[in-house]
Amino acid sequence: MIRMRIDDIAEVLGGTIITGHEPVDISDLSIGTVSSDSRENVKDGLFVALHGEHVDGHNFLASAQEHGFIAALVDHEVEGSTMLQIEVSDTVEALGHLARHNIDMRRATGKPFSLIGITGSVGKTTTKDITKTLLSSLAPTVAPVGSFNNELGLPLTALTVNEGTRYFVAEMGANHLGEIRGLTAIAPPDISVVLKVGTAHLGEFGSVENIFIAKSEIVEALAPNGLAILNSDDVNVARMQERTQAPVMWFGEKASMAQEASRELSVSCSDVDMDDADRASFTVLVKGAPVGRIHLGIPGRHNVMNALAAISIAVAEGMKPEAVVAVLNKGVALSPHRMAFSDVTVGQTSFTLIDDSFNANPDSMKSGLDGLMGTHHAQAFHVAVLGPMLELGKDSETLHEQVGDYAITAGADAVISVGLSTSEDEGEAIGEGEDLAGLAADIAKGALAAASSQGSGAVVQYVETLEAAEKAVVALASSHPDTVVLLKGSHASGLGNLAQRWSSGTESGGRQTENMTSATDGE
Repeated sequence: MIRMRIDDIAEVLGGTIITGHEPVDISDLSIGTVSSDSRENVKDGLFVALHGEHVDGHNFLASAQEHGFIAALVDHEVEGSTMLQIEVSDTVEALGHLARHNIDMRRATGKPFSLIGITGSVGKTTTKDITKTLLSSLAPTVAPVGSFNNELGLPLTALTVNEGTRYFVAEMGANHLGEIRGLTAIAPPDISVVLKVGTAHLGEFGSVENIFIAKSEIVEALAPNGLAILNSDDVNVARMQERTQAPVMWFGEKASMAQEASRELSVSCSDVDMDDADRASFTVLVKGAPVGRIHLGIPGRHNVMNALAAISIAVAEGMKPEAVVAVLNKGVALSPHRMAFSDVTVGQTSFTLIDDSFNANPDSMKSGLDGLMGTHHAQAFHVAVLGPMLELGKDSETLHEQVGDYAITAGADAVISVGLSTSEDEGEAIGEGEDLAGLAADIAKGALAAASSQGSGAVVQYVETLEAAEKAVVALASSHPDTVVLLKGSHASGLGNLAQRWSSGTESGGRQTENMTSATDGE
């Protein structure tokens, strides 16, 4: 962040400085970093005390002080603390205001700075990762690790922008109308990118039309001299052209569709091939002219579109197409739990793991299953370990059954649906308010019905704990030496804990943080 004096922070936020019983000279005190994790080792840090679902950050000021924080942002005075406090009415709201102030200070330097906002029902995090890879080759770039894309994660990332930052790639998710509008108020984009209007959080929005309206907020936030980068292949995304005064840059694969709508594709591709690990190779076209061939080292056919979106951003920022090809052929660093391949050994049993467990919705579930089936040769034994998807509303049961059906239809040899995120000895399950067991049972129901109707010999199991899922996977892999396992489910399913257990060889316990920064609108 751009260093700020404590008294200036208090003034910007309309807060009250509480120094405790002893007078403190704050004239020379300034903040160099902001965090909501009291265990993070910092220098001259501001600790933001947030109210989590299970814990309250106001109880961790002593820990923050031990780790280098010199002040805390609180919504009430914490009695007995010797730490300097800035009291505000709402710490989440104040965090957003402080992040916006940091962005405004960066712009005020007068040096070139571009803020790119990315949204979509699927693909945001992967597109963000590819974009960061490209822009980082040009100049210092800030982007969130993982999916810090909501009212907590976005401002925390925005507060890492400093005087030297050239690009800020902001991922913006939403599970209700107006949320993206609030995020763009914190981080007003110069470039807005929309990937897809799908069915993520359908229960919260009520309809695909409302999802369209919510995602449109990111282009509505553009100034007339901004730029909207839109997916020409998605009819709902294409409609957003009418909701912005900014010029539009199109990307997509369907040239005929663009031509029918009189849209010029600035970035497209041709000759897409998939290798045995389900990684795409394709020729990139910029304004219809081939500029080179990319071997995208990311599993999943759907990631071609994510790459085209990221390439569009880089080209819009002046990166030469030939340089784009060269950079992407060197590889992309993905956020954790995103189609991550690894070889796993549990006891005496080994298998290949595809960890795509960070989040899920119907569209990304199907993409993950396509990735599983596109991996390795036809003789491999493909196991889909699937957790429930959340916030899908009245159609949730049907959508879960459809996922089970799709897994069998796609050719999975085994489907294991996991109903509870933790066992009793691992603590309280997350995802409260959702019938995780019932939703997972719906996946198994759909898979069983499909297996029966198609005469498939696929194994279908419903289990309630991670331990049971592990036992089922190990049993199958023991009998099939060339086994590939996909982990896919919403964050609340806890399947990420299973991935961590297998990668570390230890129990996956699940330490709670003082302040949780949840992701929304998962891929």
